[in-house]
Amino acid sequence: SCLSGIIDTADARKPSLYKTIDSAELKKFNLSAPHTVHCLGSGEIMISCLGNAKGELPGGFILLNENFDVTGRWNRGEVPSNVQFYYDFWYKPRHNIMVSSEWAAPNVFEKGFNPNDVALNKYGHSLHFWDWSKREYLKTVDLGKDGLIPLELRFCHNPPTPYGYVVCALGSSVFRFYQDSSSEWQVEKVIQVESLTGNDGQPVPAIISDMLISLNDKFIYFCNWFHGDVRQYDISDPAKPKLTGQIWLGGLTKTGSDYNDNRSLHGGPQMIQLSIDGKRLYVTNSLYSSWDDQFYPGIRQDGSYLAKIDCDSENGGMKLDQTFYMSFKNEPHGPARAHEVRYPGGDCTSDIWI
Repeated sequence: SCLSGIIDTADARKPSLYKTIDSAELKKFNLSAPHTVHCLGSGEIMISCLGNAKGELPGGFILLNENFDVTGRWNRGEVPSNVQFYYDFWYKPRHNIMVSSEWAAPNVFEKGFNPNDVALNKYGHSLHFWDWSKREYLKTVDLGKDGLIPLELRFCHNPPTPYGYVVCALGSSVFRFYQDSSSEWQVEKVIQVESLTGNDGQPVPAIISDMLISLNDKFIYFCNWFHGDVRQYDISDPAKPKLTGQIWLGGLTKTGSDYNDNRSLHGGPQMIQLSIDGKRLYVTNSLYSSWDDQFYPGIRQDGSYLAKIDCDSENGGMKLDQTFYMSFKNEPHGPARAHEVRYPGGDCTSDIWI
């Protein structure tokens, strides 16, 4: 297997494989399962790795140079033993801070979700804060039971803005992390999505799987993979988000969707991407193959979908585009699973401003 494929997209209609990086390069630094990628101001590329060379904990951060060669780990100095999970990360150069989140070891999540693993503390529930310039660990904040499996996190885009948000999948919550008047980094819960009743009559958590912030820093969007809805919140008051839009696209708790006709929507909304102007939000439904098969087995036969939501970027509100629906059922090699979305010219999760 390989670490990454570097794709040449100079010709957008005919992308070509430029280079592959074999997993053996990662194992030299006792790492595996690369996940989140960010470009740094230095020209380097930083990637979080979810596990060690054996697929266990701890993971870590790796660096690639401008030639896409693996050069070593990002962090310097010792990291305390409580920092085991490495998932998403986002940095804010103006405030000399990086924040990282937690999921689980590859050998845990690759098999599907086992609730017993939560009780065994095999899933994360903390945020880690790092000194960006020194590449050193600062502190950890435990989010508790409402913060189980903190996945995607984002700072607001405006460089001086000292706060951001993280969504917690199993905790079905959103936390804000911010710098207080004494320049200390604090964390507070700002949204709790209550459980809904599933088809079997049992309570179902939301499983918030993805989140982003509009480029004007006015709205936050996130997906509830189990519930089946995409939400838009106005964050003009950053500590008190206000729900301004909601679209239904599958899920375990509601029959049908906001489409006017009967379109195949196995799975729930999982990954989202917003255009730079904040008007076009695209949604896909595949989380991870073993988790897809466990909770939405129909994906194996019908593949994924890509949906488009039109957003009011000034006043709030969302409307499902009834004319747009892309199915990945009849691909050349069989039904395919759509995951992450990117705009060629840039989007709301591609860049970090210094």
